[in-house]
Amino acid sequence: MLPQVAKLKGIALDLLFPQWCVGCGKEGDFICSSCRRWLPRIMPPLCPRCGKPQPSGILCPGCVSWRAEIDGIRSPFRFDGVMRQAIHQLKYRNLRALAAPLASLLQDYLVTNPMPGEVLVPVPLHHKRLRERGYNQSCLLAQELGKLINLPVVNDCLVREKHAPPQTRALTVDERRSNVADAFACRDRRLQDKRVLLIDDVSTSGATLDAGAAALKAAGASSVWGLVLAREI
Repeated sequence: MLPQVAKLKGIALDLLFPQWCVGCGKEGDFICSSCRRWLPRIMPPLCPRCGKPQPSGILCPGCVSWRAEIDGIRSPFRFDGVMRQAIHQLKYRNLRALAAPLASLLQDYLVTNPMPGEVLVPVPLHHKRLRERGYNQSCLLAQELGKLINLPVVNDCLVREKHAPPQTRALTVDERRSNVADAFACRDRRLQDKRVLLIDDVSTSGATLDAGAAALKAAGASSVWGLVLAREI
């Protein structure tokens, strides 16, 4: 689509379907400038593996004994406040247009916090859950981020083979890791020797990202880092 046509289309859509801030309800943007300033950011020092705040800047107690496959997890925000509301609107309320502004927040984060990656891979949904929801919010985020940082998105290699209860129902870290153990597989070896950025919306224990990393590395990926919008701290 030509840039001029795309711009006119965007103006027409804004007139027909005005955007409202998911935080305060102000018309204009999905996250207004005021709410954007108050987004709950995660600040260093961090645990180098799980990315949670860690005053010492070394491995946190939870990661010392964790035999992780993922090389590291990073997130700009805590899963709280307006960010929690935005992710819920994207994930459960079919507000797919939120993927673009949320991806721009990930782009901003990568400018000041570069991560090793040459291909983006969204965390896949099991086909049953994808059929129920109608879309994969992580795939939408990856596609929008790929446009912004000029990296390819591969969304048909890593697949979720195990249909398990949502991670939010698992209470402990061990339960979460058991819930997603061997849940993923790669259809082929397209990502062999590739540095992968694994994209998701929220991370709690890192179990889902680690399970995805295990499948990607089994298929030959040279490194796998997790990049998520928000973390539960």
